[in-house]
Amino acid sequence: MSETGAVELDSGMSKTLHNGLRILEVLAEEPRGLTLGELAERVGVHRTVAHRLVRTLEAHRLCRRDDVKRISLGTGLVQLSEPVEQDLRTLARPVLDELTERTRATAHLVVQEDEHQVRMLMIVEPRRARMHVSFRPGQVDPIDRGSAGLALLAAAPPRAGERDAVRETRERGFAVSHGEIAPSVTGISALVPGTERPVSLGLSLFEVDDVQELGGIVLDAAHRLGTLLR
Repeated sequence: MSETGAVELDSGMSKTLHNGLRILEVLAEEPRGLTLGELAERVGVHRTVAHRLVRTLEAHRLCRRDDVKRISLGTGLVQLSEPVEQDLRTLARPVLDELTERTRATAHLVVQEDEHQVRMLMIVEPRRARMHVSFRPGQVDPIDRGSAGLALLAAAPPRAGERDAVRETRERGFAVSHGEIAPSVTGISALVPGTERPVSLGLSLFEVDDVQELGGIVLDAAHRLGTLLR
């Protein structure tokens, strides 16, 4: 895997499968869908190859075409993703529900994908907020940008060249970021203790009156989830 997280094809891999998976990855970044030509260009294959791959993915309900022939992800992915981290999501849901209800902010559960990236595993949006931040489940972000990744990095021993924000997170117990994942959005996250795979729990919101108070609330929620997971 490269520095940016993109998979590098080698001689021991299937090129066809690789390109099919790249189609799904590209479509995950484009909720409104892409034309066949746009998809072929993004993946780096001929239109004929892209057409065959899309037809195969359509047969498995992993992608679909709308009335104007734009291609987007299909409902079959829901069935495939359901068992992934199911225990974690089941236990996390009431904790996130309570957190977002208490703060009227968007709550999220984020897992470390690899040494460079994190993935949004679960998003809970507030029902009573006048406006709120919205993210896409499955969204992948750099681990060194945003409060979720900072909380995960701070759980590791100090490293040369790490951001001051990582050191500050260790000292404070929770991470704070401003505008690093989305403009004007503040993130506050804390590590969920005791998990096999590194996980952080946090909030994203537009306005913060008291960072320390919200940080304490997030930290408490992360520790409660860690207790449930034991």
